[in-house]
Amino acid sequence: MRWTVPSSLEYFALLVGDDSHFPLTEAAVSIAQSEHPALDLQSVLGEIDTLAERLLVRLPRDASALHRVKLLHRYFFEELGFAGNVNDYYSTANSYVHEVLRTRRGIPISLAVIYLELAHRVGLGATGVSFPGHFLVKLRLPLGDAVIDPMTGTSLSREALLGQIEPYLQRAGAGAAGVGLEDRGLAAFLGPAAPREIVARMLRNLEAIHRAAKDWPQLLAVQQRLVILQPRDWDWRRDRGLTYAQLGQTDAAIDDLTGYLRHARNAADRASIAARLQALRASGPPRWH
Repeated sequence: MRWTVPSSLEYFALLVGDDSHFPLTEAAVSIAQSEHPALDLQSVLGEIDTLAERLLVRLPRDASALHRVKLLHRYFFEELGFAGNVNDYYSTANSYVHEVLRTRRGIPISLAVIYLELAHRVGLGATGVSFPGHFLVKLRLPLGDAVIDPMTGTSLSREALLGQIEPYLQRAGAGAAGVGLEDRGLAAFLGPAAPREIVARMLRNLEAIHRAAKDWPQLLAVQQRLVILQPRDWDWRRDRGLTYAQLGQTDAAIDDLTGYLRHARNAADRASIAARLQALRASGPPRWH
């Protein structure tokens, strides 16, 4: 029997295929293969294992949850020096776990992935929180939940959380933070983020960076993963189709845009996408010079 090695995209599909066995850390590490297809995932995971082992040997067996948190924060933020990359916040490297491990700098969500892995290794109940504008971590502690900023380790008060969310509520037309939150409740923004949503948010960050730079090949690589990760979100199929069109891959663009129109029957942009599709069909195959 002849075995073939799966491509990085095929391996990503294997990782994210099942929600009941979704390996968050490995899936997050694999995101970097959109730009670095030869990245050795097992080597990166081994580096995280080493960090965890160094932390575990310091942990007394009878350590309280609070002791575990203090030990984790001292190790993660002080000794290892993980922090936000405030000087180059929109670099794609901030979304690549292997680069964050190398530089000790990242954005909230990539830092949170590493923090969550170490927290779980020391027996802490920790989840990601897909808070608007700034990914957070929630720790379940005996005296109540603590919401942590993964860039600094700061435990955020209710007032601090309200202050962070106010600009997003105002842009959404909710008015002042207190008014908007009376209707929805702050707890509505602090629910646990599923691993699939965490990886999707990481990819959306990269998608926005590549789109702004008009880097069509890298944009397509990210959109391929978003389509695999969220196959029922037909907006990604539309966006990938438009990127295919930018790259002159007309047949693939037609397939994606046709699928979008077939499934997104009430979409506000149906007319414009239908016109784009008609133009692609009329253009015929690309001409080679």
